[in-house]
Amino acid sequence: VQLVESGGGLVQTGGSLRLSCAASGFTFDEYTVGWFRQAPGKEREGISCTNTRDGLIYYSDSVKGRFTISTNDAKTTAFLEMKSLKPDDTALYFCAADNWKGVGCGHQPYEYDNWGQGTQVTVSS
Repeated sequence: VQLVESGGGLVQTGGSLRLSCAASGFTFDEYTVGWFRQAPGKEREGISCTNTRDGLIYYSDSVKGRFTISTNDAKTTAFLEMKSLKPDDTALYFCAADNWKGVGCGHQPYEYDNWGQGTQVTVSS
C-alpha cells in the first residue's frame, strides 16, 4: 500500500489548488481515504474523508463549503479541491488510507495506518 500526494504549492489568499493522492497496491473502493493537514507547532488535523462504498463524506468546520473531496472513476486517485484559500490553510497536507470495512470514514489520525509523504500548501496574505 503506497500513497503519493501532489499538487501543493504557493497561492495567494482567495486562490485555489487541487491536491492529488495516487494509490498503488489497492483502490479506494477497498479503503477509506482521508485528508489531513499539519501546521508548524500544531497537531495533525483531519479535514475531510470519504468512504466510496457508502458515499459518506466528512468535512471539518474549518474547510466545509470551501474544500471538496473526490476520487476518479477507477478509484485509484483521490483529490482535494481547495477554494477560497486563507493564510490559516497553510500546512503540510497528507492523504491517508484505511482498510475500514464499516460505515463512513474516520477523521482522526490514529484511525489510519497508511500515509503519504505530504505536500506543502502555503497561502500568502
